[in-house]
Amino acid sequence: MYLKVFLKHGERLHMWLTNLKIAIIEKDTEKINKLLDETPKFSDKKDMQKASYLLKEAVALIYELKDETALTMSQLKKNINFLRSTEAPVSVKLDIKS
Repeated sequence: MYLKVFLKHGERLHMWLTNLKIAIIEKDTEKINKLLDETPKFSDKKDMQKASYLLKEAVALIYELKDETALTMSQLKKNINFLRSTEAPVSVKLDIKS
């Protein structure tokens, strides 16, 4: 009975680690966040080290994506400002003489 429970926990832990690897490879931040909410209990030092390494990789990925997003937003802002500067000025006054 205890062995069955242990095997189920071991399988769940293995699946969690595998799913975390896949989420990191796919750069799926939503899946990483979901997996973090479902973090299993670790009983083996080797599994803890694997999880620690993967979590460090996940953090690095999140920061990389954050930096990419900031760069993209900055470029978009520059493009919008450029497009606005090339527009013809719009008069807010009612011009009845034209």
